Amino acid sequence: MKELSQSDKKIILESIRDIQDFPKAGIVFKDITTMLGDSKAFKTLMDHLADRYSEYELDYIAGIDARGFIFGAVLADRLGIGFVPIRKKGKLPYTTVAQKYSLEYGVDEVEVHIDAFGDRGLNSFANPSRVLLIDDLIATGGTAKASVDLIAQVGAECVECCFIMELKFLNAKEKINTKVYSVLEID
Repeated sequence: MKELSQSDKKIILESIRDIQDFPKAGIVFKDITTMLGDSKAFKTLMDHLADRYSEYELDYIAGIDARGFIFGAVLADRLGIGFVPIRKKGKLPYTTVAQKYSLEYGVDEVEVHIDAFGDRGLNSFANPSRVLLIDDLIATGGTAKASVDLIAQVGAECVECCFIMELKFLNAKEKINTKVYSVLEID
């Protein structure tokens, strides 16, 4: 497994802005928009991800709404494979499969097109499409777990979840039934 070097990790981490007390008092929000606007940091990240996943024999990258779309689409292009959006309920125009997950105060839902993973999707459980799930952050793990479940529901295999940042103190990896790779781990 290819890990990010300490010097490259520093480039990326230093490009991410901390916002104190957002969205509420006591929280330090990690703002990736500054990293996206830093061409050196963004290139460093995407070069690392392309190198890491070049030998995974992936068929698709699935990105979680909405920041997972940024990283997922760029990575899919670099690897020469398809990109699949996993969206919040009601945002996809064709027939979908949905998965609910718990929030701190309520329930939300994500969806994917029933045919998102092509010919090797729903009707090919014996030889499923190999999918990497990507998003910017894993905190509690609810959205990620629901997305992994969705990928399985339509007959594909999530071979790994990739997150740009992980809030380690929340232990979200334990909720997800696949390998998890986090570029940056925040204690």
